[in-house]
Amino acid sequence: MEVSRVTVDEVRMRLERGEPLVFVDARSADSWNKAQSQIPGSVRVPPDEVAGHVDGVPRGRAVVTYCT
Repeated sequence: MEVSRVTVDEVRMRLERGEPLVFVDARSADSWNKAQSQIPGSVRVPPDEVAGHVDGVPRGRAVVTYCT
């Protein structure tokens, strides 16, 4: 598995090219509850519960995680 950082512009370009991406919302419960928005279709995986949610992340797509 390759891990790298991407910018918002890079993600936007990948989406425009039609690349299949999955977004993982890795914000803490407190941050998530205070948030006014979430990327539609993203999978919520609290940072302290990653091991229990791995099976819920779709396979075969690049994964983009975001947090605060």
